[in-house]
Amino acid sequence: MPVKHLHNDGDLATEFAQAGGKLIVVDFFATWCGPCRTVAPQFEQMSNRYSNAVFVKVDVDQMTETARQYGIRAMPTFLFFKNGQQVAQVQGANVPQIEANIKQYIDAEGASDNKDGMCDLTTAIDKSKSECLNEADDHTFLNLFKEGDYLESDCDEQLILNIAFNQPVKLHSLKFKGPAQNGPKVVKLFINVPQTLDFDQAVRTNAVQELILTSKDLTGDEAVPLKFVKFQNVQNLQLFLKDNQSGAETTRLDALGLHGFPISFTNMGDFARVAGKKGELDNNPGGMTIQSDKGPPSV
Repeated sequence: MPVKHLHNDGDLATEFAQAGGKLIVVDFFATWCGPCRTVAPQFEQMSNRYSNAVFVKVDVDQMTETARQYGIRAMPTFLFFKNGQQVAQVQGANVPQIEANIKQYIDAEGASDNKDGMCDLTTAIDKSKSECLNEADDHTFLNLFKEGDYLESDCDEQLILNIAFNQPVKLHSLKFKGPAQNGPKVVKLFINVPQTLDFDQAVRTNAVQELILTSKDLTGDEAVPLKFVKFQNVQNLQLFLKDNQSGAETTRLDALGLHGFPISFTNMGDFARVAGKKGELDNNPGGMTIQSDKGPPSV
């Protein structure tokens, strides 16, 4: 697959959205950088050799906002992303290390039983903005994320879960784990509702999708597929657990898995800057650093 040359801030976000679970390798370079020119043919060769990955180049002088966002100050710098998350970094024209990272994360993808490249979105849940209506005091929503505990309804069989994400996601499938007797049966799904629905609203409102679960779906092993095209930009997901398998007085859910991937990349500006003063040459074999915001580069 040929290397893609990006030109505008925002182009990288598009690549993340389109790549799904593929590895993305980003070469941050400058036209005046000698080591960048030296490694370019080898980077092109790797893009042809590893066709399951996406290779892109970012000119730091052309896409200044993108370079700033990722704290790039040494060229070339290679960043590696899976499912929108940065997994590795190489500074300098260190071809063996670049290729080692490519092999590592492509091999990890091939070894996974997740053939669609989806990831567990548990870490993308903003628990401080999530809530559950009609949860029992001693078996709350947060218990879904604790081994050996569970969520249970309180005064009747119905539950409403409002799950907020810390970034927009594409939601592909759900996994449910619960008892065969009082695990959930009918589940209505709503997305991007500004406030938590009450029970009357949940009954009356048309769902984005309605699931009818069987005991087989409650083992925690079976992914229940969603209408993927309808879950492309999910900022919050509300689940109305309408009833349970046997008509029991309460409904119990032992675990809930959410699978998909983030739409956009992580804002690296939220993380601490790499140690060292601006303009210092770090441990960067075969690379160049920016000496200041203006002025010539320093080899």
